Amino acid sequence: MPPLMAPLGSDLVGKTALVTGGATGIGLAIAEALAAHGVRPAIADLDSEEAGRAAARIPGAIALPMDVRQRASVEAGFAEAVGSFGRIDLLVANAGVSTMRRAIEITDEEWDHNFAVNTRGVFLSNQVAARYFLASGRRGVICNTASLAAKVGAPLLAHYSASKFAVVGWTQALARELAPHGIRVNAVCPGFVRTGMQEREVAWEATLRGLTPEAVRADYIAQTPLGRLEEPEDVAGLVVFLLSDAARFMVGQAVNVTGGVYMT
Repeated sequence: MPPLMAPLGSDLVGKTALVTGGATGIGLAIAEALAAHGVRPAIADLDSEEAGRAAARIPGAIALPMDVRQRASVEAGFAEAVGSFGRIDLLVANAGVSTMRRAIEITDEEWDHNFAVNTRGVFLSNQVAARYFLASGRRGVICNTASLAAKVGAPLLAHYSASKFAVVGWTQALARELAPHGIRVNAVCPGFVRTGMQEREVAWEATLRGLTPEAVRADYIAQTPLGRLEEPEDVAGLVVFLLSDAARFMVGQAVNVTGGVYMT
C-alpha cells in the first residue's frame, strides 16, 4: 500500500493515459494536468489536426484520430496507443457533445447524436480498455466525464441529461464488475465549465430563453455558490486525484465538481 502522505499524483509518474476528446476544453486540460504529473498522454479526438496541435504542446504526448462512436476506430486507436507507449494504464473517457432544444422539439437525430457520443462513446472506450486491462493483468483506472446534468435534469438539455445519467449508471455497474480485479472506475460531474461547448450552449440558450448571452452567463454564475464560471483546470485536478492512488478506495463514484451548484 502506498504511503498515505505521498505527494498527490506522485504514483502517476511514468504511467500512460488515453484521453478521448482530448484536443480541446476539459480533455486538453486533463491531458496537460496528467503530463504535469509525469503521465504520457495519448490525445484521441475526432479532429485529428486539433489533436496534433494539442499533442505538440505537451511533452511526451501523442495524437490519435478516434471516432468514439465507432468500435473499429476505438479499437484501432487504443491499439496504436499501446503500440506507441508499450502499455496503457489509465483511460479518461471525456469525449462529449451537446445540442440544446425544448424537450418536445428534440429531433430523433439530436437524440441519437447525443447518445452516440456521450453514452456509446463511453461504453466502447471503457469496454476496450477493460478488456485490455483484464487480458494484461493490469490494474488500470478509468475516469468517465459525466455532468451536473447527470445529477439533475437540465431544461433545454433533456436529451443530453439522459445521455449523461446513463454514463453514471454505466460507471456504477462497470465499477462493481471490475473492482474485484483491482480495476477502478469512477466519473466526474462538472458544472458550468468555460469551454467552446459552453460558448455554443450560451448562444443557444440565449435564443431559446429570449435573453442576451451575458444574461445567460450571469445566471450560471448566480447558480454557483463559489461565484464564478468553472474552468477546465478545475475538472482536471479532480480527474488527476481519481486516477491516482490517493483515490485507491473509491469506485463507482460520480463526483461533483460544480462549485456548489449541486451538493448531493
